[in-house]
Amino acid sequence: MKKVFKFIVLFMITGVLSSCSYQNIFSTDRSNELDDLMRVDTSYQHLIGVDDKLSVSVWNHENMSIGSVFGIYNSNEVYGRWVMVDVNGDAMLPNLGKVHLAGLTVVEASDSLSVLYGKMLVNPIIVVKIQNREVSILGEVRTPGKYILEKETNTLTQLIANAQGFEFYADKSEILLLRNNKVYKIDFTVLENNNYQIIVQNGDVISVPSRGGKMVDKRAPTLIAFASAITAIAVLISLIQ
Repeated sequence: MKKVFKFIVLFMITGVLSSCSYQNIFSTDRSNELDDLMRVDTSYQHLIGVDDKLSVSVWNHENMSIGSVFGIYNSNEVYGRWVMVDVNGDAMLPNLGKVHLAGLTVVEASDSLSVLYGKMLVNPIIVVKIQNREVSILGEVRTPGKYILEKETNTLTQLIANAQGFEFYADKSEILLLRNNKVYKIDFTVLENNNYQIIVQNGDVISVPSRGGKMVDKRAPTLIAFASAITAIAVLISLIQ
């Protein structure tokens, strides 16, 4: 009978603890070097690539614009107008047809289009924006999800601030960043105490894991209930014996 009782106790405890296990999609045997992340690269600019969604604004010429920031059309990716860069790196633009823009920054693209539109307009003012530059942040932040990169340079600190900061159980010493199929482990407690910043890039995914105490706290009511049940079983067995 005692063996049966011990088996029941072990089974119940194992079931509770196994339900607390955390599945981490960033699991890796080692983290990559942080040298290329632990600095502010003020020269970094996103290069236009395949599947980028572009808005092209031509000042005072709505008929030549796509999602103009100057006019009545919203330039937002969700509600506005945009053109997608095709597999060849080309974008179909009003009055110009296909224009190869892949590999250019938005500044270089704006300058290139100013030359092309300059053949039909006097001193055209062109603004090119990429609408779908985004990063994702998961785990122990107050508002996890996808965030559009409005600025050219965006830091990890700013992204966490946009997500309204860490939750109470966030493990700030074990933050993981996935970029170009590489996983980097970041100790944010160190970042808070020095001048280093990490520039986030389009497509980055950041995971903020929880400290171990979270699952224990969450399961405390269940563990108490199990303990009460085990105690009742023990009393019942003692009475039977």
